[in-house]
Amino acid sequence: MQPGLSITYASVPEADRSPNLRLIHFNDVYHVESGSAEPIGGVARFQSLMNYYRDDVQFAGQPDILTFFSGDAFNPSLESSVTKGRHMVPFLNNLGIDVACVGNHDLDFGVVQLRHLASACHFPWLLANVLDPALGEAVPIANCGATCMLTSSNGIKIGVIGLGEREWLGTINSLPPNLIYKSAAQTAKELAPQLREQGAEIIVIVSHQREPNDNKLATNLPEGLVDIILGGHDHYYSHAVINGIHVLRSGTDFKQMSYIEAFRKFSGAPGWSFNITRRDVVRSIPEAPGTIVMVDRLTASLKAKVEKPIGFTVTPLDARFSTVRQHESNIGNFVCDLMRSYHSADCALMAGGTIRGDQIYPPGILRLKDVLNCFPFEDPVVLLRVSGQALIDALENGVSELPALEGRFCQVSGLTYGFDRSAPPMSRVTFARIGGQPIDPELKYTVATRGYMARGKDGFSSLLVQSENGDAEELVCEENGVLISTILRQYFLSLKVISKWTRWSASLNRHWGSVHTDLHREGWVKPPSSSASPVSAKAPGNPLTRPPLSGTGREAYYYGRFPQEVEQHTANSGGTNSDAMDSDSDEDPDVLPSPDTNYVTLRAFSSADEERRLRLARWVIGRWTRHAGVRSSLSESDSEAPAWTSGISPKVDGRIVEVP
Repeated sequence: MQPGLSITYASVPEADRSPNLRLIHFNDVYHVESGSAEPIGGVARFQSLMNYYRDDVQFAGQPDILTFFSGDAFNPSLESSVTKGRHMVPFLNNLGIDVACVGNHDLDFGVVQLRHLASACHFPWLLANVLDPALGEAVPIANCGATCMLTSSNGIKIGVIGLGEREWLGTINSLPPNLIYKSAAQTAKELAPQLREQGAEIIVIVSHQREPNDNKLATNLPEGLVDIILGGHDHYYSHAVINGIHVLRSGTDFKQMSYIEAFRKFSGAPGWSFNITRRDVVRSIPEAPGTIVMVDRLTASLKAKVEKPIGFTVTPLDARFSTVRQHESNIGNFVCDLMRSYHSADCALMAGGTIRGDQIYPPGILRLKDVLNCFPFEDPVVLLRVSGQALIDALENGVSELPALEGRFCQVSGLTYGFDRSAPPMSRVTFARIGGQPIDPELKYTVATRGYMARGKDGFSSLLVQSENGDAEELVCEENGVLISTILRQYFLSLKVISKWTRWSASLNRHWGSVHTDLHREGWVKPPSSSASPVSAKAPGNPLTRPPLSGTGREAYYYGRFPQEVEQHTANSGGTNSDAMDSDSDEDPDVLPSPDTNYVTLRAFSSADEERRLRLARWVIGRWTRHAGVRSSLSESDSEAPAWTSGISPKVDGRIVEVP
């Protein structure tokens, strides 16, 4: 059996006959590089899998593949924060997509940028039910299409409709005025017959909607009008048959895809039968060589900076969507506590959708890329003064869409609240307290939150600021606010330098000293290890010099034990290497405390290899100690931080309670 293959739905035995159509579907892709946990994904392995279904000899004589994409590619990711989505275009074109539906994050950089990116794609983008009257009558936003007609290599015509949901329109920062949203079901009822009249034998909807809305769409369509809905927006794999219509979503982030075989029904009966196969993009799938080159070219300019270690965690940080969008999360607690302490606010609210990591970060080094990938958005933290009723309304909004995993679910600090998801929306919060006391609807409170929420996005109208015709008073506005990623970088830097730097100003010492006092009172930080590192904890007093770089007259320095990495980076960038630690440092950076050799015989050949070996060692020791019944400081939550910094150890402490 092929690696990562499982049968989702089988209606026609493979031996009976060849399919009349072959389709591939995927949705919501952000990161082109592979992850660390299976399925590890990565666009290079994904491309290899696409090539298999297109070119493998076992599919000879069958119809060519048609590929459907259900939106969200241009943001958010570390790369998109630099390229504004441009970097994804060649990857999408290389995959051979035939048609795509616009997703909410495809509009993150504005309509003009989406129009520019879409024009560079070799396939149409559809969104039939979001219309911009400024472009003409019944013209979709950004001049996207409403429908398209595909023709298979065997002559079968496939009518395609692109649909989105009303809910995510409210999450986009910049949209044209006077947009018209039409019901998805009504739009499909209008357009599907037109496609049938034009010769379509099968109708496919590509959608960017939450699963409940796709299910509702299928329920509200007449039987036989649409054959299959290929959905996006949710980041998991699911399949159902509702009202005779297959409803499918195919995972996320180049980690899953669906291979679909469509068969005309026997004896001339109308409709289609489907065999649906799920493919997980696992490590054993080879990477497409040409795509590896594309990824390397993209990441080379960013890698030197984003690979810098900036902090350390001694506990796993749970950033999974399934956690942060419906439960309390330790990473949500940590970031909200930091936001509140940074602004000395009464409380902090952060929409769970702010946290984009969608993984558990294991104990160990936190790199700049981890922070930027997890918190890629560009709206700063603001400080508001609002009524207690506004806070309660914001919490109600946060739980109003459950069980849908909407990004509006609130992670909090300085307050506790409970909710009952079975109660009617906007009546689900059972209690809300600040400082142990019930929130007074008439009292004013200060709240640190995202600028995005202060603009009333994602339903947070109670936090809308006065400058946008709301009621919230701005104490720190967006113009003067600081990004979450920047606050995190400053905090991790402060862990390394408070009471150590001679040029650390008194005002900064007071500010970060008070943040530390507030944030660390619950034991959420572990001090640096007092044991000596296996190598010097400081860079050499006299940095090793290399010949001047050609044409620059500058000397290149390296700190640490892997000069070949510096040589490679220097050759690629034409400049000197950057510090091993965060570049905000004004003294020689610390060298990570790591052994000179691996745990058998050979030296580590790079810092990445060294870190991989350390993580493997922690994992092996952790398993051994659990089986042996002894305590391990490497695997438990109270393990020591390294010598070069304190380690964070945030916990789930019961500030969000779901009432059964």
